[in-house]
Amino acid sequence: MLRFIFGRLAVLIPTFIGVSIIAFSFIRLLPGDPVMLMSGERVMSPERHAQLMADLGLDRPIYIQYFDYLLNLLQGDFGSSIVTKRAVLTDFLQLFPATIELSLCAIILAVCLGVPAGVLAAVKRGTWLDQTLMGTALVGYSMPIFWWGLLLVIFFSGYLGWTPVSGRISLMYFFPQVTGFMLIDSLISGQAGAFKSAVTYLILPTIVLATIPLAVIARQTRSAMLEVLGEDYVRTARSKGLSPFRVIGIHALRNALIPVVTTIGLQVGVLLAGAILTETIFSWPGIGKWMVDSVFKRDYQVVQGGLMLIAAVIMVVNLIVDVLYGFINPRIRY
Repeated sequence: MLRFIFGRLAVLIPTFIGVSIIAFSFIRLLPGDPVMLMSGERVMSPERHAQLMADLGLDRPIYIQYFDYLLNLLQGDFGSSIVTKRAVLTDFLQLFPATIELSLCAIILAVCLGVPAGVLAAVKRGTWLDQTLMGTALVGYSMPIFWWGLLLVIFFSGYLGWTPVSGRISLMYFFPQVTGFMLIDSLISGQAGAFKSAVTYLILPTIVLATIPLAVIARQTRSAMLEVLGEDYVRTARSKGLSPFRVIGIHALRNALIPVVTTIGLQVGVLLAGAILTETIFSWPGIGKWMVDSVFKRDYQVVQGGLMLIAAVIMVVNLIVDVLYGFINPRIRY
């Protein structure tokens, strides 16, 4: 197993370098002058502009800028914001718990609803229930996040008034954030109604962010279950008189979990990408909104560092998924 893990770790090195090239090149392809945006001056002398470019290191050849950037990354230095002068890693660690909280709630909702829906659709293949579940999943997968989010806000927040529009918790509550996770901090704060307020602010963003992963997981689970249900060992288990729950839940579902686990792991990237739109719509103070604001400000260091940190999270999750394969099916580690 250790050899398998080290082999997967070795693959991450060229992946990390490739992502660094993309992150470094991406922000420089955007139009706009970061010096002008940073200074806010409408008129700037050429001498002042050249001085600021030199201070930021943007006057050097592009390949030298990249190698300096890569060297800093290898030392754990993701740079500092051009606008706020704060370390990128510090801001990321401060905002990332909000994104983790939202993403975890979304993936839990997607798995808890998607896997049973896929199993049920496979067992009832060809029936109206199968067509309804898969049709609903297709609709959910096809809906743009920004449109779906605005629709829920208009209906549940504007028309019915059941849920708040934006933020993480009501302004009525104030307490120190120990963990950065609002659900945990509100629960341990001891303030009456704080936890309920945090939950109500989390409902709509969770539903919006979970919609696409839920649809993908449901369809993948159905496909994997249909393939497994036709295997000989499943027919043998049924012929022995085992209960449907044991045949489907233990013999079939466990062997269908490998592609499902792969899909769940890949959805982490989808969740982080979807969090950019979701956090922008609901003014959720996470890394998605932070990245969007940085793109508009042409904050090179934040965009580069944020992309690398997000990529590192996705690579770690994919490594964990690969290791889980060995526990689900021991033959894979060989």
